[in-house]
Formats: sequence, structure tokens, C-alpha cells
Amino acid sequence: MGAFSIAGRLDRLFKQLRPEPSYMAVAEAVRAEQAVSISHTYIWQLRTGRRDNPTIQHLTALATYFGVPVSYFIDDDQTTRIDSQLDLLRTIRDAGVTELALRAADVSPRGRDTISELIQRVWESEKGLRDRGSPG
Repeated sequence: MGAFSIAGRLDRLFKQLRPEPSYMAVAEAVRAEQAVSISHTYIWQLRTGRRDNPTIQHLTALATYFGVPVSYFIDDDQTTRIDSQLDLLRTIRDAGVTELALRAADVSPRGRDTISELIQRVWESEKGLRDRGSPG
């Protein structure tokens, strides 16, 4: 199951979500929201590489569910680009700044500039402490 196989790509998309959805939940969402007939067993088979030739309808439905273009599954350059974006999003989520970023999105441009300046000042202040070996 290589990084550029359908299975590898689908596995990566599943692992990006927290909590990771069940195959049943994905199948039910695809059926309910997109009216595409797909079973949880088939999704499991695709993810594990037991099936490797999905229809474009199923690829499109899975891409829509995970919020990526269908080209993610078939274009190595797109996969690489999107995986980089997913890595950044995971880093942001894991760093605990998602709530801050979401709130900042509703702030005026001037307010965002102020927030950015404050974060820069805090970072510089704490960097100085770290450089001197003081506990943060």
C-alpha cells in the first residue's frame, strides 16, 4: 500500500480526521448527503487495498466527503500538494491554535493585524527566555 495508491491516499484522509470516522459513518454520510450508493465494506476494501479500481462516482463521493478534489486520488502532484496542506492543518490542530484561528477569521483586518503583533511580541519575549535557558 504505497503513498500514491488509492488505498494509501484514502488511508491518509481517514487519519486526518479527529476522531477518525468509522466506515459505516462515511458510507451513511455519502449515501445521505450525496445519494451515492456505497457500503462500509467497500470503503474498507478500498482503504486496505483489497479493491483498487473504484468507479469515478465512488471516488468523487469520497473526495467530496473528505473535502478534497477527486484529482487527489489520481494525480500525484495534486496528492503531494494537498498532503502538504493537510499536514499544515494537522499541525495547527495539534498545536491547539484552531480555535484562535477560527475566531480571528471573524475579526476585522485591523484587528487581525493587532492580534498578529501581539503574538509576535509574546513569541519574541518567550524566545528571549528560551535563549537564556530560563523555563517558559
